[in-house]
Parts: sequence; C-alpha cells; structure tokens
Amino acid sequence: MAATANGLVIAAPASGNGKTTLTLGLLKHLSARGLRVSSAKVGPDYIDPQFHRRVTGRDSVNLDAWGMRPETLRANLAAATDDAELVIVEGAMGLYDGANDETASTAHVAALLQLPVILVVDASAMAQSAAAIVHGFATYRGDCRLAGVVFNRVGGPGHRDKLVRAVERLGIPVLGCLPRMTNPEAMGHRHLGLVQPEELDQFDAILAERERLVASHVAIDRLLDLASPCSAIQTPSSFRMLPQAKRIAVADDVAFRFSYPHVRRRWREDGVEWLPFSPLADESPEARADTIYLPGGYPELYAERLAGNQAFLEGLRRAADRRVGIYGECGGFMVLGSSLQSAEGRWFPMADLLPLRTSFAKPRLHLGYRRVTLASDGLLGEVKPTAGLLGEVKPTAGLLGEVKPTAGLLGEFGQGFRAHEFHYASIVEQGEATPLWQAWNADGTPLGPMGLRRGNVCGSFLHLIDQE
Repeated sequence: MAATANGLVIAAPASGNGKTTLTLGLLKHLSARGLRVSSAKVGPDYIDPQFHRRVTGRDSVNLDAWGMRPETLRANLAAATDDAELVIVEGAMGLYDGANDETASTAHVAALLQLPVILVVDASAMAQSAAAIVHGFATYRGDCRLAGVVFNRVGGPGHRDKLVRAVERLGIPVLGCLPRMTNPEAMGHRHLGLVQPEELDQFDAILAERERLVASHVAIDRLLDLASPCSAIQTPSSFRMLPQAKRIAVADDVAFRFSYPHVRRRWREDGVEWLPFSPLADESPEARADTIYLPGGYPELYAERLAGNQAFLEGLRRAADRRVGIYGECGGFMVLGSSLQSAEGRWFPMADLLPLRTSFAKPRLHLGYRRVTLASDGLLGEVKPTAGLLGEVKPTAGLLGEVKPTAGLLGEFGQGFRAHEFHYASIVEQGEATPLWQAWNADGTPLGPMGLRRGNVCGSFLHLIDQE
C-alpha cells in the first residue's frame, strides 16, 4: 500500500546554523495548526529525534543512506509518511557533509527522496556575502534542489533587507529572517551534542519561544507550498537486531536512551515483547526475559549512582548465570565491564560481566561509520563453513544426524552489519575474551577486532544500524 505525504528537508551550510531551531519551531507551529506532521533525521542521530518526538508525539525516523539498505530506508520513510500530511526531515552537519564522497549526506538523501531543501544560514557575521554562499550551495550538486532560504541571527531591518535583496537576485526565495534569540544556549550542549529533552526543566518554554520565533519571522504558507510529494511502499524492513529474542528486557531511562525507532518498530512487527526497566531507578531486568539489551546513552554521567544500584547490577549477573543473552552498545558496553572512570577521575564498579575498564577522564573522540562482521560463533552466531588450508570446512553428519548451523544472539557468524561509532570514552584495560566483531571504516580500511564476548554476554562501542 502506498503512503503519500508532502515533505521537505531542513539543511544548513554547517552545524550550528539553526536547523534544529527551525525544525522544532515548524513542528510545533504546524501541529498547533492541526496539520498531521511527522519528522525524520538524516544520519545516525539519537538526540534530535527525541526532541522531534516530544513535539509531535510520534517516533522520528532515521534516514541513513550509508548505514541502511534501500529497503530499510524505504521502510523508515513509509513509517514517517503513515497518517501524515507533511514530513519535515532535519539534515545533519552541512548539506554536503557525509561519508565517501558525500554518500549519506543530507544532499544525497534529499536527492534520493526527491525532496526540496530549505537552507538555514547563520547570517550573524555577513550581509550581501551570504548570497555567494547560497549560490554555491544551490549549484554545487545538480540533483539537489535548493528551494528556499531562511536566515538566522539577523541583526535588524537593515541587515535583513541587504540579505533579502542579495539572495533574491539569484531567483531563490528568502522565506524568513530569524532574529538573534535572547537565550541561544537554552537547549544545552554536552560532549555528544544537545542534552536530552527530559533533562531540560524549561523545555516547554524553550519550545514555545522557538515556535513564536518561527511563526513571527517565517512565511509558513509560502514554505508549505514548496513541499513536494514523497512516496514510499509500506513494507517492513528485514533487519531485526537480536533475532532470536522473544521477550527483550530493555534498559530505558535518561542514561540508556540511544536506540533506533526502526529497531523497536521491527520488534513490534514481529510480536517481540518489550520489557523496559530503569537502571537509574535500580530496577532489575525481568526474570522472564530471554534477552537483555543495554542501549547507549550517558552512563558516564551517572556512574556513581549506577555503581550503587545493586538490584540492577545483581539482576544482570543473575541473568548471565542463567545464560540469558545480554548485549550492550556503547554506554551499555561500558556498564557490562568491571569499572568505569568518570570525567573527574573517580573509578566506579560496574557489572563485571566483561573484562573491561573504560574511562572518560581523558575524553577522545571516536567517530565514524563502520562495517562489521560477527567474529565469533556459538551463542552469538551460526557456525558457517569456512575455507582452510586444505579446502572448505563443511558441516558433517554424525551418529545422530547432520551437524547443522544454529543462529545466535546477533545473527550468523560472519554476518555483516552497518554500524556507527560516536563516543569519547576509551578502553584503559581489557582482559582475555573473544572479539565480537571484525571492523572496517567507511572507506574499507581495516580496523581490526572490536568488542568483546564472554559466554552469553557481549557488547562493543558500536551502534548497529542495519545488516548488509
């Protein structure tokens, strides 16, 4: 069944120009007008979609042209268009920034979806020169249609008039000029970007200011007229993380919030029972869960509190003793280790299920797309035939029948996935354990083994996006 809605992309020349300000203001204002509006985010972002969801009340999907197969991208677009009249897609970084010659850039996604781009430009330190920037972005790539411009941090009427005259000579409409905000830092930032909406005491007031700003200074109806139809086929993605799970206990609070909507949606489609629990509230995963998932987040900010939450930590240990599959991504991986060092240099004991000590005392950025294959068999994957010195090692028939491969916690041994790495923590000590992945970066450079597996417990700093 085809689902159709109009759509547009909010982009910028670089991060910090005001994409999120415009996106949130539009989502809030259009929702208040009674328009059925949904949202999406380009790339492997977790935090901006949380802000979108707080405004619209529905999941904001990720659209990642590098990390996702076309069928997953289409399924996510279909989810965004379902029961929506307008889809607002917030871009990532600068319009043409991406992996491997702009692959997965906002421009690439906009071209794939054939959606117009509204460019948000910080004009605080320029006037007519802004036209040169707009002209360059409009003509750099022929398949990316720049339909309009919104200027941000405009000084006053004189500044506004210079910007509008210069750009509209290019034949590109200026849809708005946002003045400088009185509290531009109200959204808050930390090492991974914006703080999460539930951490902001004044979020509703901040959002109301963004709405007033956009409603007062952007030609909303003119902008809506520029939106183009976006169509997608309502088809489920074939990617299911933790494919053997039937009842998944998922850590779900402000310290463990980084999980993708398309992963959760696939679990719902497959009838998997979701059993949320809060480590910060010292809740233990339910004993009837057959799998435990610890997503990424900010456990380093709550290390002392987590270290004291014995019901949570003992619950993990008891589950490991029962051979329940336990999988941790990024922050969840850190908590599965023996100890975690805070930014202040203090060490705190963690679950001690993996031989791993991680530290945030000397932050160092680890960032990029990753291609990985499962490096170990048994619980985590299928024992597949492999080529050896004397030929291929094949499954053999035994006294009780043929020895067949069996699927494990994350899939088959050797199975490939697309993933993303973004963290500032480092491993300071690692004991003996089986590597979880073999990894390569986006251009194919080998990165060697990543992650750890010990028995039924595994994890890494990587966030899985899709399978190959």
